[in-house]
Amino acid sequence: MSSTMQVAIIGAGVIGTTTAIRLQEQFANRISLTIFSDQFSPKTTGDISAGLWGPYQLGNTPQDKIFTWSKDTHNYFHKLWKDGVAEEAGVSLLPVTRMTTEDQSYDVPWKDVVFGCTDMTKETLERLSAEHKRKYKYGIHFNTFICEPTFFLPYLYKRIQAAGGRIERKRIESFEEVATFDLVINCTGLGAQVLIKDDYELKPVRGQVMRVKAPWIFDVLLDDSDDGNYIISNMHTIILGGTHQLNDYNQNVDAGDRKFIYEGCIGMNASIKRAEIVKEMVGLRPGRSQVRLERDTYTTKRGKQLQIIHNYGHGGSGVTLSYGCAIEVADIVNVVMATNVNTPKSKL
Repeated sequence: MSSTMQVAIIGAGVIGTTTAIRLQEQFANRISLTIFSDQFSPKTTGDISAGLWGPYQLGNTPQDKIFTWSKDTHNYFHKLWKDGVAEEAGVSLLPVTRMTTEDQSYDVPWKDVVFGCTDMTKETLERLSAEHKRKYKYGIHFNTFICEPTFFLPYLYKRIQAAGGRIERKRIESFEEVATFDLVINCTGLGAQVLIKDDYELKPVRGQVMRVKAPWIFDVLLDDSDDGNYIISNMHTIILGGTHQLNDYNQNVDAGDRKFIYEGCIGMNASIKRAEIVKEMVGLRPGRSQVRLERDTYTTKRGKQLQIIHNYGHGGSGVTLSYGCAIEVADIVNVVMATNVNTPKSKL
């Protein structure tokens, strides 16, 4: 009979929970898994987001990595949608219109990942420019998934626990606190500033949004310009946004940002004026020059070489990259198991 590898995951947001579920799917009874976090849904950064699939704010992360991680995640959402758990998991398939006033084309590498992606005609660009009082230069239409963390996270928590995983409310401030585990996976997002004090690349990207009730809106309208707004349909509310302010730790709702969001979204869809405002929210995305997904070691005070896998710094694309990054983490775990570094050996 073989012993199981004791695995600690720090972080219970979208990155930590998708990592957990992937490890349970791939390794079943070969691991014993515990998630530590001081914040759970609905109080994670992910709960503030609309959950729209689409690579965003990823700095210098290699394009081939972005493509693979985002495609694998899109495929996962598609599976959930087809498996009949879309409502419970918060997965919707919606039409999206994206445009920009900036000098950039939409020759995006993920055109074949989403469904029915087509370039916007000149006539449509001109019509939308006139309606929105903008000067759009490029635009695309396609269909893709929205995965709402407020539903997705509780769904994953339930699955993780049903498969034998433990979830513990505890703030981990040092790897010493999890030194008894064979492997630790760091999915702490911006919280990695506490664990990795010398990662000076990790900075907050402040995002302010507004939730409104507008059940007559069934699509996504997104202006990709630096000063653009977006309107994203969720199952019960609509997200209006938003901001992306680098190195801004302010978690209070700002009146200037409120005006920018509300007036900008009304400019895109005048019916927003009739929408009831449900709440306003601010979240701090974990911005970094590139996503950090790699194996590392930490020498404990007792001299143990603790195996670490870092999986953080996903900027505004946590939902988009989540399951794809989880697959890569599982591949690294497989290597750790194969090399038997600090893992239990088989008992005959």
